[in-house]
Amino acid sequence: MDDEFECTVPLKASSSNGQSINHHKASKPNGVSYYEDSSYSGKPHKAEGCNFYLATELYSVIVSSWCVLRGSKIWWLLPAVIASLVVKALNFSEAWLFSLSLLGIAPLAERLGFVTEQLAVYTGATVGGLLNATFGNATEMIISLFALQNGLIRVIQLSLLGSILSNMLLVMGCAFFSGGLVHMQADQKFNQTAAVVNSGLLLMAVMGLLLPAVLHSTHTEMQDFTSKLNLSRFSSCVMLIAYASYLYFQLRSHRQLYDTQDDADESNEESEEVTLSLKGSIIWLAGLTIVISILSNYLVDAIEEASNSLSIPLAFISVIILPIVGNAAEHASAIMFAVKDKLDISVAVAIGSSTQISMFVIPFCVVIGWIAGKPMDLDFHLFETATLFITVIVVAFMLQEGKANYFKGLMLVLCYLIVGASFYVHSDSTSEEAGKT
Repeated sequence: MDDEFECTVPLKASSSNGQSINHHKASKPNGVSYYEDSSYSGKPHKAEGCNFYLATELYSVIVSSWCVLRGSKIWWLLPAVIASLVVKALNFSEAWLFSLSLLGIAPLAERLGFVTEQLAVYTGATVGGLLNATFGNATEMIISLFALQNGLIRVIQLSLLGSILSNMLLVMGCAFFSGGLVHMQADQKFNQTAAVVNSGLLLMAVMGLLLPAVLHSTHTEMQDFTSKLNLSRFSSCVMLIAYASYLYFQLRSHRQLYDTQDDADESNEESEEVTLSLKGSIIWLAGLTIVISILSNYLVDAIEEASNSLSIPLAFISVIILPIVGNAAEHASAIMFAVKDKLDISVAVAIGSSTQISMFVIPFCVVIGWIAGKPMDLDFHLFETATLFITVIVVAFMLQEGKANYFKGLMLVLCYLIVGASFYVHSDSTSEEAGKT
């Protein structure tokens, strides 16, 4: 029945340039079909009365809700959202609260990305690109802000570092491996220019994180604490400027470098898959953000107690478990596109997300901490920064040819296993003591 379900949401929208957007039938990956009547204005005749209007609005809300929630690749995790609220209300174990909140965030984060893409249709390419850049890692930002509020500086650093490592090694490795097995007769190709640009930004991020760590480890600061903090804040501002310049480079001045045939085909398909109105997109964006914020607050409050009760190091939970579960839908999308021989999109998901976290989310948290009076800095410690540096070098080496195969993917996944084992045995006392201020 699910495969034959039809979403008949009457919509007529206008893009940012005033042109009408006609909506047609389209098929989603899960087989759900959507129908939008381009001739329907969304407003009934006065003679039809208020009852018809209310019935139409109610029907649209029900159908759009089904389309948004059931359209998720991991919709079956949505009951964890309700379960986490119940566990919190009944004051059950913190380990249960942490686990259910983490599972509940995964489908909501994927749907937040979907709604952002729907909203981008009505705003134009430039504003849409900015929306995707802002909300692309909204879940990580929300969790980081709650952790910052609670003074869990170390949790922020480790979880964001884990997201970068997971995207570069695990996500891209699985995409290369899966796509390589399906298309074993020849190497898959992707946009080499875009990959090189992102590699350069990642190396700049490594520099921003490495220098404060080395400065602190070598005890060469002019002042014991303020020098490292001031350097981090200055570097964060520079990194934000660099990321803003990158967005202008990608969306405006050198947009042609990022336009490939696969992207054109994908955009043509997506233009027919508009299932939400402008108002509906905004409402869903606000609603999902609120629910994710609630679960993120539960997650942050329970993470330390869950670490103790489950006997799992906090560093391992932050660097490995949080990114894997929290970005499960993103991982699945990268693999799916690689299997379809659309490797440009897979690389954009993996490397683009890593670039966004390292050049935007991390410095943004430092600036917010500066405003809030929290000592959030770029000193991720020498072991963590060295791990990131080696990872960026390995990934940049894999991307330099603009080609991928299953063996490259296997190497990246095996590298991630080594990283995971390293953080499991890594003793980080500051995760529970010095990190909480």
